[in-house]
Amino acid sequence: MKIGFLIVDMQEVFLQDQKEKLNVERACEHINYVADLLRSKNHCVIHIQDVEGTKDLNSEVLNIISEIKVEQNDIRITKEESNAFWNTDLEQILLKHEIGLVIVAGFAAEHCVLFTYNGAKERGFKTVILQNGIISTYSDAISITYRDRNIISYPAIEYIVR
Repeated sequence: MKIGFLIVDMQEVFLQDQKEKLNVERACEHINYVADLLRSKNHCVIHIQDVEGTKDLNSEVLNIISEIKVEQNDIRITKEESNAFWNTDLEQILLKHEIGLVIVAGFAAEHCVLFTYNGAKERGFKTVILQNGIISTYSDAISITYRDRNIISYPAIEYIVR
């Protein structure tokens, strides 16, 4: 089974002034570890960037934060809606790569992460959220997001891809 790892909206525009407050470093450690593990086994790492309302797509604030490793073979897509599947070619990319499991991580737990998780489930993908790999500006949003959804830890991913 191939895995698609969706790293959602880990961008300067959302996180540049809040990295310490939101514990971005911890989430990035988990995200980078899982991304490296999946890359080493030829699974897909996909960076999703929100460009909603932006006129200058080359603006530096749209860049992925430096704490997230982006490799040459990673896939990048842009979106203008909270759900990364809406009006993008994400579903076609996952189908082309024969993805059976989608892991979602990134920012914001209660918005784009959750909407993308729901979008993947609605399209029939087995979908999970990376434990300790999501961020929110609301203190209770992460626990609420985890409460009723499938989550996966990095040791479980290690076991699956060994």
